Amino acid sequence: MEKTIFEKIGGKFERQGDYLIPRLTLPPEKEQPIGFFGRQHLDYLKQYRKVTYTNLFTSGKLNAYLADIDRQAQKRFYRLIEGMKQAQGITEHLKEENALEWVQHLNNIRACAREIVNEEIIYA
Repeated sequence: MEKTIFEKIGGKFERQGDYLIPRLTLPPEKEQPIGFFGRQHLDYLKQYRKVTYTNLFTSGKLNAYLADIDRQAQKRFYRLIEGMKQAQGITEHLKEENALEWVQHLNNIRACAREIVNEEIIYA
């Protein structure tokens, strides 16, 4: 019996009952930690960009892609927070005088920065 194209390129079959099932394996991928923004983008890809998700997953580049997205989003998030703190005059002096007001301002800034990062990087 002549080899199939799959066998010619190095593929192997596994017999299960009366059927020959191709033995498919994904290329090895270096594990990288993925943070909050990376997991959020992963959920977005799975739900709304299924073709992109499948292509990244089957090529073995999904983890590296998500780690890169996470790094970009983290950098942008912290730069936005620092810029907004300076623009609104939120300083350590305010923290010493009125800690509750400082926390309120900082929580508002973090929420705004998270929305911007989501719009620019995560859901783009």
